[in-house]
Amino acid sequence: MNSEKSTFVARSFTWASEDVILFGMKEKSAVRPHKGKMLLSFPSDFTVVDIESTGGSAAVAEIIEISALRYRDDKFVAAFSSLVKPSTYIPYFITMLTGITDEMVADAPERKGVLRDFKDFVGDDIIIGHNVNFDVNFLYDELALHLGYDLKNDFVDVLKLSRIYLPNLINHKQVTVAEHFGIDTTGAHRALKDTEVCAENYLRIKEIALRG
Repeated sequence: MNSEKSTFVARSFTWASEDVILFGMKEKSAVRPHKGKMLLSFPSDFTVVDIESTGGSAAVAEIIEISALRYRDDKFVAAFSSLVKPSTYIPYFITMLTGITDEMVADAPERKGVLRDFKDFVGDDIIIGHNVNFDVNFLYDELALHLGYDLKNDFVDVLKLSRIYLPNLINHKQVTVAEHFGIDTTGAHRALKDTEVCAENYLRIKEIALRG
């Protein structure tokens, strides 16, 4: 999901003192002691990541799709994308948003295998995404819970970059940024399409930044 997202939580972690309001529910922020740093930079080697989930928080929801695009020297070199079989049904509003149905994930790969394959694909790359804290936090929590693995990758937030370099947009949703650049967003809210759009937005913003 690539709308402007909040910071979310996990069900098996030490709770911090601050609370967040999420979909009308009051929840506490999870402590992620080994989480990477947010960077305000423009790497040329990176992996763009996006997830779709059954809700806004790993405390009460699950990832149902993960996609990632690997770039070297700002050029696309490899892709990873998989649906993930959830343990319960997909809420109606998530199906309406993403187009992912219960039937589509009925025979999808199991969670641990997809998470392991994603971990191997992303390696220690810098992660890029739109409002990427959502994706990083969700992945951190699920990787820790299911694989005992800490996602330590540093990350770059295209949402934050768009606010810096495109300050006059009406908003900084991924679709709005893409429309500003004339990028096709047909199929948005599926993880693979969202990574493609995010990558294009990032590279266009990078061109603006390098022009000074």
